[in-house]
Amino acid sequence: MTNSVAIGMNLLWCRPGVGGSEDYLVRQLLGLSEIKHEFEIRVFAPRGFSERHPQIAKEFKVVEAPSKCTTRAVRVALEHLWLPIVSRSMQLMHHGGGTLPRAQRTPSVLTVHDIQWVEYPQYVKSLKLRYLRTVVPSSVKRATRIAVPSQFVANSLVQHLGIEANKILVVPHGMEKQLGTNATSSDALRRKYSLGKGPVIVYPAITHPHKNHRFLLQLLASEDATWADPTLRLVLTGSHGHAETEVMQLVSALGLEQRVVRTGHITSNERDGIIAMADAVVFPSEYEGFGAPVVEAMTLGTPVVCSNKTSLPEVVGDAGIVLPLEIQAWKGALVAVRARRDELSSAGKARAAWFTAQRSAAALLEVYREALA
Repeated sequence: MTNSVAIGMNLLWCRPGVGGSEDYLVRQLLGLSEIKHEFEIRVFAPRGFSERHPQIAKEFKVVEAPSKCTTRAVRVALEHLWLPIVSRSMQLMHHGGGTLPRAQRTPSVLTVHDIQWVEYPQYVKSLKLRYLRTVVPSSVKRATRIAVPSQFVANSLVQHLGIEANKILVVPHGMEKQLGTNATSSDALRRKYSLGKGPVIVYPAITHPHKNHRFLLQLLASEDATWADPTLRLVLTGSHGHAETEVMQLVSALGLEQRVVRTGHITSNERDGIIAMADAVVFPSEYEGFGAPVVEAMTLGTPVVCSNKTSLPEVVGDAGIVLPLEIQAWKGALVAVRARRDELSSAGKARAAWFTAQRSAAALLEVYREALA
């Protein structure tokens, strides 16, 4: 592109299994490849990134680091020693992992996905908590502009870290156009994961403490006829998080081994298929900077039942069932989604139509322009 402005996107933190935050930036890149703009984007990523994301490698120049960046120490070292050298020609650097290297000298955009560690420090390991408390406040103060996925996160940065509101811009998640087009069939999924012939609900979330898997397990073990249905299967997708052992121990303690299916991390095609076949995506998380799985569900026409915590009401709006995290409040949720499926599916698709990769990319371009102004 003639006379284009060179922008580097630092994705060194995108190691396998990082989850929704990687999807967020990858989807923005896909959106950037579909719209006209004045920038030339170069991606700096861990070794193996191009193989994991061939479409990104096709559309953009990807410079891979000499490491897979599987540890924070390696990633931080590369950000301070390797990245400044290979990104010298960039006129703006976009750091997607929530922290800004000390060596950053050019104008910068910093994506902050959330600051869960401020409100729920008990869920963060002590060493990581000390790191975040030291590095994040300095990073957000030094960044030229800050991109966040929701107004909730923007408000949190103002409230807890004292950042000026006009420095923060909301860049919502956006779904790729092909989401669901290659979804695995329900028959294949039922066979592979032994789901039986009964109803299925799914919680697509890593097993971190704040995801609150125990809440759903308590519902399944309750005396409510709908949740206690012996043919009902709760499918737990997502990587193993810090609470994996506790979650699986509770499954055993409550006698739910036959009714809870733990798939672990699955392909995007299987993810789409499981969500599409489910009666509902159930999302009792205590904290979300955005909550992309609820938009994935709405895109696929599956009703959403979620908590009323943090960003979830902002994202779901009136297109799903938003409830307080109280067992009694959730007892009638499955009855409601079955009775209102057509209504919720239609409302969800209409709501999700706003969250496109192109819209997300367009919002990101405005952040770049403000940072360069």
